[in-house]
Amino acid sequence: MLGLSQNTSPFPRREFLWRFGGGLGGVALAHLLGRQELLAEVALPKPRADLNGGLHHRAKVKRIVQLFMNGGASQMDTFDYKPELIKRDGQKFDPGDGSRVEAATSVPGNVMKCPFEWRQHGQSGRWVSSVFPQLATCVDDIAFLMAMASKTNVHGPGSYMMNTGFVLPGFPCMGAWISYALGNLTDNLPTFVVMPDPKGLPYNQKGNFTSGFLPVTHQGTIINASAPTPIADLFPPSSAKFITPESERDGLALLNKFNREHLALNPGDSRLEGRIASYELAAKMQLSAPEVLDLSGESEVTKKLYGLDETGTEDFGRRCLIGRRMLERGVRFVQIWSGAGGPTNNWDNHADIPKELPKMANATDKPIAALLKDLKARGMFEDTLVVWSTEFGRMPFTQGTTGRDHNGGTSVSWLAGAGIQGGTAYGESDDWAWKAKLNRTYCYDLHATILHLLGIDHEKLTFRHNGANRRLTDVHGEVVKDILS
Repeated sequence: MLGLSQNTSPFPRREFLWRFGGGLGGVALAHLLGRQELLAEVALPKPRADLNGGLHHRAKVKRIVQLFMNGGASQMDTFDYKPELIKRDGQKFDPGDGSRVEAATSVPGNVMKCPFEWRQHGQSGRWVSSVFPQLATCVDDIAFLMAMASKTNVHGPGSYMMNTGFVLPGFPCMGAWISYALGNLTDNLPTFVVMPDPKGLPYNQKGNFTSGFLPVTHQGTIINASAPTPIADLFPPSSAKFITPESERDGLALLNKFNREHLALNPGDSRLEGRIASYELAAKMQLSAPEVLDLSGESEVTKKLYGLDETGTEDFGRRCLIGRRMLERGVRFVQIWSGAGGPTNNWDNHADIPKELPKMANATDKPIAALLKDLKARGMFEDTLVVWSTEFGRMPFTQGTTGRDHNGGTSVSWLAGAGIQGGTAYGESDDWAWKAKLNRTYCYDLHATILHLLGIDHEKLTFRHNGANRRLTDVHGEVVKDILS
């Protein structure tokens, strides 16, 4: 019987059988799965120059900055003016239609009016409370979604829903979908950057920035802008004197060789592909990242505009300014968080709206207004979209003495910038700001609208996973055309 001797075989018999038998079987299986459209990924069209970088139609937006207010910002204390709450302050809450009144973590209290003053602003006459005096000057550039609803009033699922379109973990966030669909605008910075609150990660931790079942190269790159080392492990520690630029270059080259050999033996492992891509990007970022994070070249006027000279606004202002610099240099999607997870230091104002909300609003008001004005002054409003969002709203009645509980029934989000008709509003909550009443929207509609502005049909942006063509908008979503220019 003829056979290969152990001396002449380049690899053991078991590995030989797997490579030639298992390999051919794998090819056959891939062919069958492909014919039945059961493979993981469905090929996407590439962004087209004649569509201004869009996939399916002409894009108005090339880059996005999302400002996420972690904890559930109170709509009736910020943007949703309700005279009925003033009229019924202190009375038992009774919507008058026989609806069961419940709260997420407490016993429903009495009606509580907004403790802050309200004024109308701009040519649009938009009502804004006194907690946002700077942002109030920008209302004619903003389109408000006044009846945003959620399917949950629990932080974790609510944050997942606003970021991924699902209340369960494991699904890609919007930033990852956009990275997957459109790719990068520059080779030396990440496509999707996340700047969390320095007080801590939000609810769900890094799950809000995940690529889910998409290739891991599309997950958010976390930058802790106020930390001594904003990007972990980008440079070797100062104590490692033996590491020189030459040795680091040689080491990375060897590591890249090993990784690619391993990838050749394990095709389709997106984690390994992502690791290789991250090493390559890190090498480029060693040159580009220090410059984008260095604000010394910004004028004192600009720094003051963002509030870098004030203790209360310095942190969020710094992240907003860095976000603008990133957008200028080719980052496609920047997400900036206000508020950490947990019972305090966020917008989850269960205990005392009059004391807790102004602190959070003050920290963000001036920087956000500065960002909008700075983008306009630099001509970046023409292709940049700004999104302000939160996971859900608050209740019109008290929790304890002056707090408010979670409310998935209605909240406020807003958009400004490219393709947006400023000074408009869509949707309306009821007289109490308890539930959405007119033109209710969900995260699906917000996501569909954002993708539309990017030149993407949300129903066509799919990824084959576990036998289903998954979408950011699941099986829902309508573009909110009333707020588009």
